[in-house]
Order: sequence, then C-alpha cells, then structure tokens
Amino acid sequence: MGKIKVFWNKIKIKNKLSIFTGIVILAILVAIIFDAVLIRLFVMDVNNIMDDNSKAGEIVATIDREKEAFDLFIESKTNDNKEMLLKAAEETKKAIAAEPLDYIHLGENRYAQLFSICTSYGEYSRYRDQLINSTVEGNAYINTLYSLYSMQDYLQSYGHRYVDLTLKESNGRYKELIPTVYAVPLIAITMSILLLSVILELSGMMNKSITEPVLKLANASRKIAANEFYIDDVESDSKDELGELVHAFNKMKYATGEYIDALEKRREAIEKLHVQEVEKLEVEKQLEAMNLELLKNQVNPHFLFNTLNVIGGMANLEGAETTEQMINSLSFLFRYNLKNQEKEVFLFQELKVASDYMYLQKMRFGDRVKYIPNCSVDDDKVLVPTFTLQPLIENSIIHGITPKVEGGSVYVDVSKNDDKLYITVKDTGVGMDAETVTKIQDSLDGKGDHSIGIGLGNIYRRIKAMYADAKMVIESELGEGTSVTIILPFRDPEINYDEENE
Repeated sequence: MGKIKVFWNKIKIKNKLSIFTGIVILAILVAIIFDAVLIRLFVMDVNNIMDDNSKAGEIVATIDREKEAFDLFIESKTNDNKEMLLKAAEETKKAIAAEPLDYIHLGENRYAQLFSICTSYGEYSRYRDQLINSTVEGNAYINTLYSLYSMQDYLQSYGHRYVDLTLKESNGRYKELIPTVYAVPLIAITMSILLLSVILELSGMMNKSITEPVLKLANASRKIAANEFYIDDVESDSKDELGELVHAFNKMKYATGEYIDALEKRREAIEKLHVQEVEKLEVEKQLEAMNLELLKNQVNPHFLFNTLNVIGGMANLEGAETTEQMINSLSFLFRYNLKNQEKEVFLFQELKVASDYMYLQKMRFGDRVKYIPNCSVDDDKVLVPTFTLQPLIENSIIHGITPKVEGGSVYVDVSKNDDKLYITVKDTGVGMDAETVTKIQDSLDGKGDHSIGIGLGNIYRRIKAMYADAKMVIESELGEGTSVTIILPFRDPEINYDEENE
C-alpha cells in the first residue's frame, strides 16, 4: 500500500482523475454485467423451463377436455355437444402444435413422446371425424368407437408421460441453475465491496493530494491578504502540479514578506528625513497649487536632494543597482513635485513621473502590479496640467490593486481625437458599484456631498479652473476595475493660446 501511495503522489492530477474515473466506470460495468447474468438466469432460463412445463401441461389438459367433450357427445349427440367437441378438438390441436418437434431442444425421450402424441392424435382425429360426421354405422361404428376410446387412453398415457419427462428435465435444469443463482449474487457482492474499497481509498488519496493542499493554500492566501507573511509553510507530499504550486507559493510567501519588510524599512528611513509631516488640507476648499506650495514650505529641497544624492552614491559604490535606481526615481519625483512652478508641462514629463512612480511601486509589490503605458501622440509636443497622471495612478494602486490579493495592472492611454486630448488611467482592481460611481461623479459635478479623494478632487478642480471645457469621466464595475478619463483641449507648445483668446 505504501508503494501505491508513493506512486500516486508522483503522478499528474490529470492521470489521477483518469484512474479514479476508470475505476468508477469499471464498477458500473461490473454491476451491469452481473445484472445481465441475473436477468438471463431468472428471465430467460427460468422462463424457458416454465414455458416447457406450461406447454406440456396444456397438451394433457386439452386431451382430457377433449375426452370429456367426446363422452358428452356420445351420450347425447346434440349440436351443442358437437360444437363443444369440435372446439375442444381445435384447442388440443393448437396445444400440440405449440410445442415444435425440435430434437435439440426436447432431447431424445421428450422428442419420442411428443412425436408419438402428434402421430397418434393425427390418426385419432381421422377416426373421430368419421364418427362425428356419421360416416360409419352398425358394427363399424362400435369398432370405431372402441378404437377411439383406446386411442384416447394412449394419448392420455403419452401426454402424462410427456409431462413427467418435462417436469423431470425441468427439475434437473433447476438444480443446475441453483449453484449459479447462489454464486452470482455472492460474486457481485464481493466485487462490489472490493471496488467500493478501491474507490474509497482512491477518494481518500485524492482528497489528501488535491483537496487538502487547495484548502491550505486558500487559508494561507487569506492570511497573506491580511499582511501575515510569516506564517507556517503549506505542507504537501504530492509531487504533481499542486505540489509544485505549494512549493512555489511557500517561496513566494517568504520572499514577498522579506521584500515588503525591506521596502517598509526604506520608506521609514526616507520619512525620517522630513522635518515635518505634510499637513492635510480640506480638498473641497483648497486647490492643488496650495497643497504643492505647502509641501515646498515644509521640506527643505536642498537638504532632501543632497541626502538622496548621497544615498544614491553610496548605493552605487556598494553595487546596489536596484537601490540606486529606486533612489534616483524617488529623487526625480520630489524634484519634479517641488521645483516645478509651471501650471502646464510637456506630456513626456508627466509620463516620466508616472514611470518612476510605478517603478517604485513595482519594487514594493513585485509581480502583483503591472504598468502598461500607451501614448499615440508626440509627447514632447503636447502640454498637460502639472502633476496629473501620478495621483490618478496612485489612486489605482491604493484603492484598486492593493485590496486585490492577486494584484492587477494599471493602463495609461493617451490619444487625440479632433482637438481634444484623452488621458485614461485604467486598473484591473476591485472596482466600484454603480451607486458609488454615480455619487463620485455627482460630487465632481457639484451635485452631491459625497466624499472624494484629495488627488482626484484636486485634479478635477485644477483642470476645470484651467480649461472651461475640461471633463473627467469615471467608469467602474465591481470586481472588474476602474477607469478615469480626463478630456482636455489639445495644447501645442508652439501656439500662444493667450493671444488667440485675445
């Protein structure tokens, strides 16, 4: 049994299912075969025996009835008695004809008796018809009558002997069938118990090698979703696809926990460089420009940039390329946010900020987050509002991707249609229901008091303040993700729009 379990743990899931299905089908086929055998025994064989007994008994019964009808006719030769005799004779003829003269089926003795009955009854019928139709008279009538009585006795004798032989042969066939009748159910029960034991054993092994690992993985995934990375490894003895999945899951769990801890420590170290925390202002009353200005006043750019450059230089000296790249990306983000005084910047600058931000997020979340940008316009010949893309992408990460255990993707699509620029940030996160989307859209349009995020509200107010015909469209479906599209006038840096307006 131990070797069977070792073999079972090594084979693929597809083969396990095939083996289990084959055993179940075999059990069904065995049941069908034994049912067919029992049907043949009790329906066909037993029915043949009963049929033979019935036909033999019918021959004797019809001969006896014909003799009684003949006696009544001799006593009183009325038309009614004649009709009764003719009817009884017809029944006897049919009963004898119903048992065919088949030597193979009847056997030597029964065949001889049935042959005698058929031959004698034919001769008897000829004399009987002469007597009934009054074709003989006087002494000939008496002789014919006594001959008929003698023939009737012989026919009854042959009939009873035929019945005795039939019953004797039937009893012999019954005795031959009895061992089989007893054996078939016993064999069927034994085979059923054996196959049921095999099915139960296979079911138990399938449960242990497939169901239990899946349940353990699901339980561990729920704990990881709650940020419990340092839990016991999921155990599985299987060497199939599930075993490989469990092994990979354990490695991923450990690596993810270590990686997030490292990123968290780096984040805390960077936060310690700030002299003060950035104060939050009420989004409904302040524009993004005020938030940016407040951030600039709270953080000493010189000190921050110099410190980041020192950290980046140390990372370069230590050969920590990934750390250096993260520092450089973070430095660019701060420099862009704190030193950029323009309301509008080139599109390629916003895309660069978005790319650096997503690089840092991928360092934090790994393969859980994917970033797919697509720009179908010339990004160095288009002006867009400052600090537009990164807050939208941040919303997608925080509210859409992070709550989803398996993570997701963030798509940025920039395109032009007529004189309009379309910037779409779409994620495959948890999404929102229709009611929530309607409330947010109404709040943006000033129709409701539903609370919206700082980034989203500030971006909307800034673009509306800068462009009268600017729009923001939010689309989302629960479980499918969220899409935010900003529609702006297409701004070419080589055109002076202030002069055009004048």
